[in-house]
Amino acid sequence: MGTIHIDLFATLDLVGQAPGSPEEDPDGFPFGGWQAPLFDETVGRHVGAGMEGMDALLLGRRTYDIFAAHWPNQADGVDGGIATLFNSIPKYVASRGNPDLGWAGSTQLGPDLVGAVRELRDKHEHVHVIGSLNLVQTLLRERLFDRLDLWVFPLVLGVGKKVFDGGAVPANLELLEPPVASAKGAVLLRYGLGAGTPGTGDMAREDRGAGPS
Repeated sequence: MGTIHIDLFATLDLVGQAPGSPEEDPDGFPFGGWQAPLFDETVGRHVGAGMEGMDALLLGRRTYDIFAAHWPNQADGVDGGIATLFNSIPKYVASRGNPDLGWAGSTQLGPDLVGAVRELRDKHEHVHVIGSLNLVQTLLRERLFDRLDLWVFPLVLGVGKKVFDGGAVPANLELLEPPVASAKGAVLLRYGLGAGTPGTGDMAREDRGAGPS
């Protein structure tokens, strides 16, 4: 069985809306492109490494439209390696509407989104969900992901769509490797979905922190 990876960029107050440019998702949001001044070589290197083995993209409608308009034209640019990858692998779109599937290798998922994503997990080794905050809420609610790569940038915006915005359910996450920090203060937190739901305890007890062995 394959794995579902959620890849997100967020601020300290966990706003994940329109990190890349003002045109991404401008409705009522004045900070589009907030990530760009803080994107550096460290972030770029680890973002690229995190895509190793990716063999499918799963995107929400808005993110798909943005990617489909951008990546087919970037093969010879600074992001040529990512463009080559994105353009060559299957793309799956979660949408109730009628998206333009002109980007080569694109398929619209059926109305049973949860069932369709489970089928993708059986069909591919590493399916990546990038951005797509509305879709992410469904995946969180259904615990239908295996890994969460969350880049946290040193900004507080106070407005915008958030990473955990109505879809989160109680879940345990396991840190898969030590955090990575860039010189500009961005931190990569790479988590895997753990078993069970969060436990409780008493900080006054001497055995605090004594979880299951």
